[in-house]
Amino acid sequence: MKILLLGKNGQVGWELQRSLAPLGELIALDRHSTLHCGDLSFPEKLAQTVRDMRPDVVVNAAAHTAVDKAESEPELARTLNATAPAALAQAAADVGAWLVHYSTDYVFNGEGQTPWQEGDATGPLGVYGQTKLEGEQAIAGSGCKHLIFRTSWVYAARGGNFARTMLRLAQERERLTVIDDQRGAPTGADLIADVTAHAIRHVLHAQDAHLSGIYHLVAAGETSWHGYASYAIERARQIQPDAPWKVTEISPVPTSAFPTPARRPLNSRLNTQRLQNRFGLTLPNWQQGVDRLMAEIL
Repeated sequence: MKILLLGKNGQVGWELQRSLAPLGELIALDRHSTLHCGDLSFPEKLAQTVRDMRPDVVVNAAAHTAVDKAESEPELARTLNATAPAALAQAAADVGAWLVHYSTDYVFNGEGQTPWQEGDATGPLGVYGQTKLEGEQAIAGSGCKHLIFRTSWVYAARGGNFARTMLRLAQERERLTVIDDQRGAPTGADLIADVTAHAIRHVLHAQDAHLSGIYHLVAAGETSWHGYASYAIERARQIQPDAPWKVTEISPVPTSAFPTPARRPLNSRLNTQRLQNRFGLTLPNWQQGVDRLMAEIL
């Protein structure tokens, strides 16, 4: 099997290099790759890469993910999140490859308390969500075999992340204020990568085009950013009790306390039953992934 991976150095892409390697020949590209185009800024060149390589699977882990920046550069966001995936989908259809693509809870309007299901009505609040939705629609409309994984609150041990920021602030300040009216499930890039590898192996073995479609992929359970920060700091205190922790208070505040160019969805809960049922998976609780994260970064 030949797998073409795009966005190899992103949070999820880095983990995919590990999880996909045992499945077959893995060709991993990013936007700086020279031998073949891996840059989503050039959709037609990207499509030509797929046609030249004729992989069995294309995994697109690249995207415009700077939610606030997207509001001021909608054309670039649309190129990376919609036009490029559309070109990849057409090329995948041409060579008979599966396309694996990642999307987001931002395609929904963030209202209510119920975890979103795959078939629920969409209603993006900003440019990022809108362009990611357009990418989904283009892939579905291309006729290519595809797996679109919607996820949210993604973190990785490598590079910057929310938990690392909270731990730094916990050693600098006595009081932290953290948003408590957004709900979701912190989800590790390693979990996303492992589920992706499992799903790819499953669809290629089953040869069942009915598995093509959209799936929600997040860790089990839910919390707020305030709950996430509190849990991470408590775990860090247990692991490193002698570290110079200053924080004595972590205060919950509403989203309105931190104005941003792009509106944030309050309800980022995603229902993962479809994914678990179709691929025979059990997704671990978000705390399990954060425990592992803490052990890795401390």
